[in-house]
Amino acid sequence: MRRMMLGMSQEKLGEAFGLTFQQVQKYEKGVNRMGSSRLQHAAHILQVSVPFFFEGAPGGHKEGGNTLSPAYIDDFVSSEDGLRLIKAFMRIPRPAVRHRSSISCRRSAGAMCE
Repeated sequence: MRRMMLGMSQEKLGEAFGLTFQQVQKYEKGVNRMGSSRLQHAAHILQVSVPFFFEGAPGGHKEGGNTLSPAYIDDFVSSEDGLRLIKAFMRIPRPAVRHRSSISCRRSAGAMCE
């Protein structure tokens, strides 16, 4: 989840929205639906574009042909190793170094580099 990638608690996200953390939980679990204006506000708070929320959904935004499912990504960013990796990666200040690091990681995983 993007919130976790940013190291933001449900309480902090709720404060930014003007909601309780319980309401944030309901949105995250899909118990409550989010209207378009609130979705736009969420994108702004989480520093992503609105299509980010639809990646992998039927008829939603797709990032290339081998996009991972949102559930797979959620599992990764919810894990301790995933969070550590994301936080370390985001602390790399130079885009070129981040790019080389991602290539190295894909090679280590045995994936083909683009």
